[in-house]
Amino acid sequence: MEPIISRPNERPPIVVIVGHIDHGKSTLLDYIRRTNVVASETGGITQYLSAYEAEHKTSSGLRHITFLDTPGHEAFRAMRMRGLEVADVAILVVSAEEGAKQQTLEALKLIEDVHIPYIVALTKIDKPNMNIERAKMSLLEHGVLLEGMGGEVPYVAVSGKTGEGVSELLDLILLAAELEGLTADPTLPGRGIVIEAHVDPRRGNTATLIVQDGTLRSGEFVVAKNSYAPVRIMENFLGIPIKEAPPGSPVRVVGFSILPPVGEKWRTLETKKQAEEEVAEALVSRSAPIHPVSQGEDAEEERKPVILPFIIKTDVAGTGEAIIHEIGKLSTENQLEIRIVRQGVGSITESDVRLAGAGQTPGIILGFNVKVEREAKDIAERLGVTIAVFDIIYKLTEWLTSEIETRRPRARYEETRASARLVKVFSSVRGRCVVGGRVEEGTLTQGNNVKILRRDLEIGRGEIVSLQMQKSDVKKVENGQEFGAMIKTGGEPASGDYLIAYEIVQK
Repeated sequence: MEPIISRPNERPPIVVIVGHIDHGKSTLLDYIRRTNVVASETGGITQYLSAYEAEHKTSSGLRHITFLDTPGHEAFRAMRMRGLEVADVAILVVSAEEGAKQQTLEALKLIEDVHIPYIVALTKIDKPNMNIERAKMSLLEHGVLLEGMGGEVPYVAVSGKTGEGVSELLDLILLAAELEGLTADPTLPGRGIVIEAHVDPRRGNTATLIVQDGTLRSGEFVVAKNSYAPVRIMENFLGIPIKEAPPGSPVRVVGFSILPPVGEKWRTLETKKQAEEEVAEALVSRSAPIHPVSQGEDAEEERKPVILPFIIKTDVAGTGEAIIHEIGKLSTENQLEIRIVRQGVGSITESDVRLAGAGQTPGIILGFNVKVEREAKDIAERLGVTIAVFDIIYKLTEWLTSEIETRRPRARYEETRASARLVKVFSSVRGRCVVGGRVEEGTLTQGNNVKILRRDLEIGRGEIVSLQMQKSDVKKVENGQEFGAMIKTGGEPASGDYLIAYEIVQK
């Protein structure tokens, strides 16, 4: 039996394969699965979990690689939207028969968005119409600079039917992973990402997890925002029950309180009470994740739509009707009311500008194939009236869409950036408190505005003046880390209180 390589703190790479439809992605995955995973896999993880582990024989033994089976899956899109990097390495599949296509470029954009290294796999080299050089040139035309063609993107020609080139592709995956320096500490509590969730008719709420760091162990509790599960039924990629899952593993966990959101981060806690408390806090924050700053009558005033006066001047009347039609297609979401106060034919005059600038909000004058009188320009600058003249209707529409979005009234909201539990209050003198705590969500940053909550009641607000970790000054503290902080506040925090860091945004 081949030894499995185990380097200190090394984590098996997580790989996703993307590309144009019918370019051989599934065939390539099937070959890797057939040659690297035992036959008992049927009915296991590839049917239900969309992830599996493969073993690749190297000169020094076997190495593990975790594959995400369906990169076009909704789970992966959800992860992308949340800005999570599920995979460590991507394989961009390009048919040697057809070269780069539209979905190839979309897949490339996806890879670039998540900032991970990638390898180009030129597939279908067993086909009679394949032309590797032509496929490489098609990539070059779209800015993909392969090795040997002025760039550093590695590539390999493969066949998912015969297996030619597959071993070299797996070698390149492991090399890319080594260059990334993927590490994990199996002694830590497990954490990772939910990549799939479904309701098993026999066993209930079930989720597939990727272990990115630490080890997931039987008897612990997995928490993913407002959902948790006791780790009693845990299975590996073959559907075989296991007691623990090391870093890089895909696992199935059964028994979640509700289906966890796909793409959500998860972590482990030791007790059911801890899990229930964290879920309860997540439910409270999700029920009111954004709070308007203004209250009462002021908030009522903010909800009133802003009236934006419009004047339309065209060379012929029919064009004016067309512009009104284009304006009617704009969405203002009841926050901005467009009011056409004048429509006419001819040059834009001083009278037009004075009318557009007479209200509370300076208006817009749209001209089409018309001139602007000099006096009108001068007065428009003084009154803040916008004049825009076009001779192509779609250019007018594009500009108008952008301008309306710019002028849309924004309400001011508080958005939570981090949550930390205070463990100890060291001192409180002249409006400055020195506290110690642990970040439970998000990233705490020096300069953050914070609210101090005690049993969901706000007892004060303040600002983080400084942060320390292990007696060293730092600018930020990540989720799960302990810290010391000096807070400028009029409140009097106590052990067990929560610091909620927030930011004022406009939406």
